[in-house]
Amino acid sequence: MRGQGHFGFSTEDQTEVWKRHIEGESLSDIGRALRKNPGTIHRLIGYYGGISPYIKRRSSKQLSLSEREEISRGLNADESIRSIAKRLGRATSSISREVNRHGGKCTYRAIEAEQKAWKNACRPKPCALHQHAMLKKIIEEKLSLKWSPEQISGWLKLNYPMDKTMTLSHETIYKSLFIQARGLLKKELSQHLRSRRMMRRSKNAKIDRMPRGQIIDGISISQRPAEIEDRAIPGHWEGDLISGSNNTHIATLVERHSRFTLLVKVAGKDTLSVTRALKNKILTLPDALRLSLTWDRGMELAYHKQLALETHMDIYFCDPQSPWQRGTNENTNRLLRQYLPKSTNLSIYSQNELDFIALELNQRPRKTLGFDTPFAKLYQTVAMTG
Repeated sequence: MRGQGHFGFSTEDQTEVWKRHIEGESLSDIGRALRKNPGTIHRLIGYYGGISPYIKRRSSKQLSLSEREEISRGLNADESIRSIAKRLGRATSSISREVNRHGGKCTYRAIEAEQKAWKNACRPKPCALHQHAMLKKIIEEKLSLKWSPEQISGWLKLNYPMDKTMTLSHETIYKSLFIQARGLLKKELSQHLRSRRMMRRSKNAKIDRMPRGQIIDGISISQRPAEIEDRAIPGHWEGDLISGSNNTHIATLVERHSRFTLLVKVAGKDTLSVTRALKNKILTLPDALRLSLTWDRGMELAYHKQLALETHMDIYFCDPQSPWQRGTNENTNRLLRQYLPKSTNLSIYSQNELDFIALELNQRPRKTLGFDTPFAKLYQTVAMTG
């Protein structure tokens, strides 16, 4: 059924979002697959605390929206109930009850009947915490002591073996914490969880992924050669992502010698999207300008080995929480905010538009270059080195 989900998602779209989320796909990947903004995907998943809700499914015995629309058209054409039922392959009594239940022949509307049918079909099972104040109080106390939901569930089974009303699965505790629409456990209690997450994460999200902030086999900036440090030779770059509204991003590359800037449109913050976009942009540069790249510890460059192999560049990583080690890039990103404020949805910019912004920035004189421009500085250096 279309148009029955939260945040503009149809039931089919919601099913696909949860299927991909459970499989461990990133928000950016899910957004691209469904042609939705990653921020919208996050709001949908966050609304349910990262826990897949029960997706309503229509019984084959129930009328579909298309059948209700056919009924509405038949009534408008002054067709008999028997004739409509025959065309739909339904019992005459079923169509008659449907029409009478939703206003009669004169006022029957397919959309209103459909919405009312879905609403009437909702019969949520009450949670045990709704009916058991003592159990709720115990769980809140144990969470405040930093017990995990699994520890609480196990403790309850051990201490109340004969009282089924005093036992609860750890998944139910997680749901009561993360799904605030239930109104059972205070959201603040989730701060006592070991992970302090505000939503449940798919177990499969760990597959083929690395822990946040831990780049595997990354070469430290401390091993970067002196020729990069003194900016004597062009071709050494610093890079980063700048963020906009609705979880949108753009990659920035700044050449250390000339402060020449490149802007790169990325489809998402995930590793595959970023490394693919960087590779395509870097390969447009001449070989002499593809010597090294220094990045922070963001996991968007987890595939750095593949990027280095395909671009023939050495890649170095800053120390954790040390943005000043990419000072050139940080300063340039501040200049870019004049063109791309933090509240801007960066996904609206095409690569051509980003190239135009970069060109304008590269033609602005810089005090650090003796009021020469990055464009002129890079051109002169490349021409001299031939």
